[in-house]
Amino acid sequence: MIPPRLTPVKPDLPRLVAAAQQGDAEAWNALVEQFAGLVWHVIRGFRLSNAATEDVYQTTWLRLAEHLDRIRQPESLGGWLARTARNECLRAVKLGGREDLRDDLDLDLVDRTAAPVDRAVETEAANEILWRAFASLSQACQQLLRLLIAEPPLPYDRISELLGISIGSIGPTRARCLAKLRTSRGVYLLGGDL
Repeated sequence: MIPPRLTPVKPDLPRLVAAAQQGDAEAWNALVEQFAGLVWHVIRGFRLSNAATEDVYQTTWLRLAEHLDRIRQPESLGGWLARTARNECLRAVKLGGREDLRDDLDLDLVDRTAAPVDRAVETEAANEILWRAFASLSQACQQLLRLLIAEPPLPYDRISELLGISIGSIGPTRARCLAKLRTSRGVYLLGGDL
C-alpha cells in the first residue's frame, strides 16, 4: 500500500460531511482523499504486517461509514479518524498482526522523525480555527496582516504606500486587527500569543 500524502483540512469540510451523510459518493470520496494521509500516518507508526495494515485502514473507514450520521462537529473528524485508526491498530496488535521487528528492512520503513500524530491533528485543527477567524476579519485587516508577515519582510514605508495609510497608523491598526483575531470565535481555545 502506497501512503497517501498528508493534506491540509479544507474549509468546506462541514459541507462534505453533510453531503456524505446524505449518501453523496463524491463527498465520501473527497473525505477519504482528504484524510487518507492522516489515517495512513497513524497506522504506519504501529509497524503492522502488510495484511494487518490494509485491514486496519479499511476498518477505520468502515467505522466512519458506520458512525457518519453521528458526526456533529465536522472540524473534529481528523481527530476522530486518528483515534479510531489508533484503536484499530491496538486491536490488531493484540490479535498478533505486528511484524517481526528483527527484520532490519521493516525498521527502516518507520519514520521516527515524524511528529506524533496527536500533535499533527492538534496543529491541523488549530490552523483551521485560525484561518476561519482570519477570514472573518475585514479586508483591510487581512491585507495589513498579510503584508506584515510577507517574505521577504516589507518595510513600513512600503506597506504604507501599498495600503494608503500613514506609517504611524500601521502599528496601532495591527494591534486592533490582532485583538479582533484573538477574540474571534474559537481562537481563544488555541492559547498562546498571536
